[in-house]
Amino acid sequence: MRLLIIDDEPHIRQMMRLTLEAAGYQVDEAADGQAGLDRFRDGSDYDAVVLDQKMPGLDGLETLQRIKEHTPDACVLMATAFGSIELAVDAMRLGATDFLRKPMTPETLRGAVAAAIAAKTSRRPVRRDATPRPSGRVEIATLTMNGFQILRSPDAASPSSPEHAFRVRHVADGVEGTVKVAIDPEAVERVARLTHRRLEPGGAFWRLQAERLLSAYLWSEGKSPAEGILVVRDVSREELDVAARWDDG
Repeated sequence: MRLLIIDDEPHIRQMMRLTLEAAGYQVDEAADGQAGLDRFRDGSDYDAVVLDQKMPGLDGLETLQRIKEHTPDACVLMATAFGSIELAVDAMRLGATDFLRKPMTPETLRGAVAAAIAAKTSRRPVRRDATPRPSGRVEIATLTMNGFQILRSPDAASPSSPEHAFRVRHVADGVEGTVKVAIDPEAVERVARLTHRRLEPGGAFWRLQAERLLSAYLWSEGKSPAEGILVVRDVSREELDVAARWDDG
Protein backbone atom coordinates (compact mmCIF):
# COMPACT_ATOMS: atom_id res chain seq x y z
CA MET A 1 0.00 0.00 0.00
CA ARG A 2 1.16 3.51 -0.76
CA LEU A 3 1.06 6.53 1.56
CA LEU A 4 1.78 10.24 1.22
CA ILE A 5 3.27 12.30 4.07
CA ILE A 6 2.82 16.09 3.82
CA ASP A 7 4.90 17.90 6.46
CA ASP A 8 7.29 20.84 6.33
CA GLU A 9 9.70 19.44 8.95
CA PRO A 10 12.25 17.06 7.33
CA HIS A 11 13.06 15.14 10.52
CA ILE A 12 9.36 14.55 11.24
CA ARG A 13 8.81 13.31 7.69
CA GLN A 14 11.79 10.99 8.04
CA MET A 15 10.56 9.58 11.35
CA MET A 16 7.09 8.92 9.95
CA ARG A 17 8.46 7.49 6.70
CA LEU A 18 10.80 5.06 8.48
CA THR A 19 8.04 4.04 10.88
CA LEU A 20 5.58 3.33 8.09
CA GLU A 21 8.11 1.70 5.76
CA ALA A 22 8.98 -0.69 8.59
CA ALA A 23 5.30 -1.67 8.58
CA GLY A 24 5.49 -2.52 4.87
CA TYR A 25 4.07 0.64 3.30
CA GLN A 26 5.51 2.46 0.29
CA VAL A 27 5.85 6.10 1.35
CA ASP A 28 6.19 9.36 -0.62
CA GLU A 29 6.90 12.77 0.93
CA ALA A 30 5.96 16.40 0.27
CA ALA A 31 7.40 19.41 2.10
CA ASP A 32 4.33 21.69 1.98
CA GLY A 33 0.66 21.78 1.12
CA GLN A 34 1.04 22.74 -2.52
CA ALA A 35 3.70 20.09 -3.12
CA GLY A 36 1.41 17.59 -1.45
CA LEU A 37 -1.48 18.53 -3.73
CA ASP A 38 0.79 18.23 -6.76
CA ARG A 39 1.83 14.73 -5.67
CA PHE A 40 -1.68 13.68 -4.68
CA ARG A 41 -3.24 14.61 -8.04
CA ASP A 42 -6.40 12.50 -8.31
CA GLY A 43 -5.63 10.39 -5.24
CA SER A 44 -5.58 7.12 -7.13
CA ASP A 45 -1.94 6.46 -6.19
CA TYR A 46 -2.43 6.71 -2.40
CA ASP A 47 -4.30 4.63 0.13
CA ALA A 48 -3.89 7.31 2.83
CA VAL A 49 -2.36 10.73 3.47
CA VAL A 50 -0.72 11.87 6.72
CA LEU A 51 -1.07 15.66 6.72
CA ASP A 52 0.54 18.21 9.04
CA GLN A 53 -1.65 21.09 10.18
CA LYS A 54 0.85 23.91 10.77
CA MET A 55 2.76 24.60 7.54
CA PRO A 56 3.83 27.73 5.65
CA GLY A 57 1.70 28.62 2.65
CA LEU A 58 -1.27 26.27 2.51
CA ASP A 59 -1.94 25.07 6.03
CA GLY A 60 -3.27 21.62 6.81
CA LEU A 61 -6.96 22.51 6.93
CA GLU A 62 -6.86 24.25 3.56
CA THR A 63 -4.87 21.39 2.05
CA LEU A 64 -7.36 18.92 3.51
CA GLN A 65 -10.27 20.87 2.07
CA ARG A 66 -8.73 20.87 -1.41
CA ILE A 67 -7.94 17.17 -1.24
CA LYS A 68 -11.51 16.33 -0.21
CA GLU A 69 -13.01 18.62 -2.87
CA HIS A 70 -11.08 16.71 -5.52
CA THR A 71 -11.33 13.22 -3.99
CA PRO A 72 -14.18 13.05 -1.44
CA ASP A 73 -13.33 9.52 -0.30
CA ALA A 74 -9.63 10.29 0.32
CA CYS A 75 -8.31 8.88 3.59
CA VAL A 76 -6.54 11.76 5.38
CA LEU A 77 -5.06 11.73 8.88
CA MET A 78 -4.28 15.16 10.34
CA ALA A 79 -1.28 15.60 12.66
CA THR A 80 -0.30 18.61 14.75
CA ALA A 81 1.62 19.68 17.84
CA PHE A 82 -0.47 22.84 18.21
CA GLY A 83 -3.99 21.45 18.10
CA SER A 84 -7.07 21.97 20.18
CA ILE A 85 -10.40 20.22 20.42
CA GLU A 86 -11.92 22.95 18.24
CA LEU A 87 -9.27 22.39 15.56
CA ALA A 88 -9.91 18.64 15.67
CA VAL A 89 -13.64 19.21 15.20
CA ASP A 90 -12.95 21.51 12.23
CA ALA A 91 -10.73 18.84 10.66
CA MET A 92 -13.40 16.18 11.14
CA ARG A 93 -16.05 18.40 9.59
CA LEU A 94 -13.82 18.78 6.54
CA GLY A 95 -13.55 15.00 6.29
CA ALA A 96 -10.37 14.02 8.17
CA THR A 97 -10.33 10.34 9.15
CA ASP A 98 -8.33 10.87 12.35
CA PHE A 99 -6.54 13.67 14.20
CA LEU A 100 -3.15 12.79 15.74
CA ARG A 101 -1.17 14.69 18.34
CA LYS A 102 2.57 15.29 17.84
CA PRO A 103 4.86 13.88 19.03
CA MET A 104 3.27 10.50 18.43
CA THR A 105 4.64 7.06 19.12
CA PRO A 106 5.40 4.74 16.20
CA GLU A 107 2.67 2.42 17.49
CA THR A 108 0.08 5.21 17.45
CA LEU A 109 1.02 6.24 13.90
CA ARG A 110 1.07 2.70 12.50
CA GLY A 111 -2.15 1.78 14.28
CA ALA A 112 -4.02 4.89 13.15
CA VAL A 113 -2.95 4.46 9.52
CA ALA A 114 -3.85 0.76 9.48
CA ALA A 115 -7.24 1.40 11.11
CA ALA A 116 -8.04 4.29 8.73
CA ILE A 117 -7.28 2.22 5.65
CA ALA A 118 -9.24 -0.76 7.00
CA ALA A 119 -12.25 1.44 7.81
CA LYS A 120 -12.17 2.86 4.30
CA THR A 121 -12.48 -0.56 2.68
CA SER A 122 -14.62 -2.54 5.08
CA ARG A 123 -16.18 -2.64 8.50
CA ARG A 124 -13.85 -4.57 10.77
CA PRO A 125 -15.13 -6.79 13.60
CA VAL A 126 -14.63 -5.14 16.96
CA ARG A 127 -12.89 -6.89 19.88
CA ARG A 128 -14.45 -5.72 23.12
CA ASP A 129 -13.40 -5.76 26.74
CA ALA A 130 -15.35 -7.51 29.46
CA THR A 131 -17.65 -4.52 30.07
CA PRO A 132 -21.11 -5.45 28.76
CA ARG A 133 -22.74 -3.10 26.28
CA PRO A 134 -26.39 -2.25 26.97
CA SER A 135 -28.56 -4.26 24.60
CA GLY A 136 -30.88 -2.68 22.06
CA ARG A 137 -28.97 0.59 21.78
CA VAL A 138 -27.34 2.07 18.74
CA GLU A 139 -24.04 3.84 19.40
CA ILE A 140 -22.97 6.84 17.35
CA ALA A 141 -19.34 7.77 16.67
CA THR A 142 -18.99 11.44 17.54
CA LEU A 143 -15.28 12.12 17.10
CA THR A 144 -12.08 10.36 16.18
CA MET A 145 -8.82 11.77 17.53
CA ASN A 146 -5.39 10.67 18.58
CA GLY A 147 -6.22 7.10 17.63
CA PHE A 148 -9.49 6.90 19.61
CA GLN A 149 -13.19 7.08 18.78
CA ILE A 150 -15.81 8.35 21.19
CA LEU A 151 -19.16 6.61 20.85
CA ARG A 152 -22.36 7.41 22.62
CA SER A 153 -25.84 6.01 22.99
CA PRO A 154 -28.68 8.16 21.62
CA ASP A 155 -30.52 7.54 24.90
CA ALA A 156 -30.21 10.44 27.32
CA ALA A 157 -29.35 9.91 30.96
CA SER A 158 -31.89 10.57 33.69
CA PRO A 159 -32.01 14.34 34.31
CA SER A 160 -30.87 13.85 37.89
CA SER A 161 -28.08 11.40 37.04
CA PRO A 162 -24.63 12.65 38.08
CA GLU A 163 -22.86 10.46 35.48
CA HIS A 164 -22.65 10.24 31.69
CA ALA A 165 -21.34 7.07 30.08
CA PHE A 166 -19.39 6.90 26.81
CA ARG A 167 -17.80 4.06 24.90
CA VAL A 168 -14.21 4.70 23.85
CA ARG A 169 -12.74 2.63 21.03
CA HIS A 170 -9.02 2.36 20.29
CA VAL A 171 -9.13 2.35 16.50
CA ALA A 172 -5.84 0.51 16.00
CA ASP A 173 -7.03 -2.75 17.57
CA GLY A 174 -10.77 -2.22 17.99
CA VAL A 175 -10.70 -2.58 21.78
CA GLU A 176 -13.55 -0.73 23.48
CA GLY A 177 -14.17 0.27 27.05
CA THR A 178 -16.66 2.36 29.01
CA VAL A 179 -15.66 5.72 30.44
CA LYS A 180 -17.97 7.42 32.94
CA VAL A 181 -17.80 11.16 33.37
CA ALA A 182 -19.27 12.37 36.65
CA ILE A 183 -20.61 15.88 37.20
CA ASP A 184 -19.40 17.38 40.47
CA PRO A 185 -22.39 18.70 42.49
CA GLU A 186 -20.37 21.80 43.38
CA ALA A 187 -20.00 22.59 39.67
CA VAL A 188 -23.77 22.29 39.23
CA GLU A 189 -24.35 24.61 42.18
CA ARG A 190 -21.78 27.13 40.93
CA VAL A 191 -23.46 27.34 37.52
CA ALA A 192 -26.86 27.71 39.19
CA ARG A 193 -25.56 30.44 41.49
CA LEU A 194 -23.86 32.46 38.73
CA THR A 195 -26.53 32.07 36.04
CA HIS A 196 -29.64 31.90 38.28
CA ARG A 197 -30.58 28.73 36.40
CA ARG A 198 -30.36 25.16 37.58
CA LEU A 199 -29.34 22.76 34.83
CA GLU A 200 -29.77 19.16 35.92
CA PRO A 201 -26.53 17.10 35.88
CA GLY A 202 -28.05 14.50 33.56
CA GLY A 203 -29.17 17.05 30.99
CA ALA A 204 -27.73 18.00 27.60
CA PHE A 205 -25.61 20.93 28.88
CA TRP A 206 -23.67 18.78 31.32
CA ARG A 207 -23.39 15.93 28.81
CA LEU A 208 -21.69 18.39 26.46
CA GLN A 209 -19.26 19.34 29.24
CA ALA A 210 -18.62 15.65 29.93
CA GLU A 211 -17.88 14.90 26.28
CA ARG A 212 -15.53 17.87 26.03
CA LEU A 213 -13.62 16.76 29.12
CA LEU A 214 -13.26 13.24 27.73
CA SER A 215 -12.14 14.58 24.33
CA ALA A 216 -9.55 16.80 25.98
CA TYR A 217 -8.23 13.88 28.03
CA LEU A 218 -7.85 11.61 25.00
CA TRP A 219 -6.17 14.46 23.12
CA SER A 220 -3.67 15.35 25.84
CA GLU A 221 -2.99 11.89 27.30
CA GLY A 222 -3.35 9.64 24.27
CA LYS A 223 -5.04 6.91 26.34
CA SER A 224 -8.29 6.16 28.15
CA PRO A 225 -8.53 7.06 31.85
CA ALA A 226 -6.91 4.30 33.89
CA GLU A 227 -9.87 3.98 36.27
CA GLY A 228 -12.46 4.56 33.55
CA ILE A 229 -13.85 7.70 35.19
CA LEU A 230 -13.40 11.47 34.92
CA VAL A 231 -15.05 14.31 36.84
CA VAL A 232 -16.27 17.67 35.53
CA ARG A 233 -15.36 20.03 38.37
CA ASP A 234 -15.84 23.44 36.74
CA VAL A 235 -16.81 25.22 33.54
CA SER A 236 -15.17 28.12 31.75
CA ARG A 237 -16.49 31.67 31.66
CA GLU A 238 -17.56 31.09 28.06
CA GLU A 239 -19.54 28.01 29.12
CA LEU A 240 -21.23 30.02 31.87
CA ASP A 241 -22.51 32.35 29.15
CA VAL A 242 -23.79 29.31 27.26
CA ALA A 243 -25.44 27.97 30.41
CA ALA A 244 -27.24 31.26 30.97
CA ARG A 245 -28.94 30.85 27.57
CA TRP A 246 -29.25 27.07 27.53
CA ASP A 247 -32.59 25.47 26.71
CA ASP A 248 -32.65 21.91 28.13
CA GLY A 249 -36.14 21.34 26.81
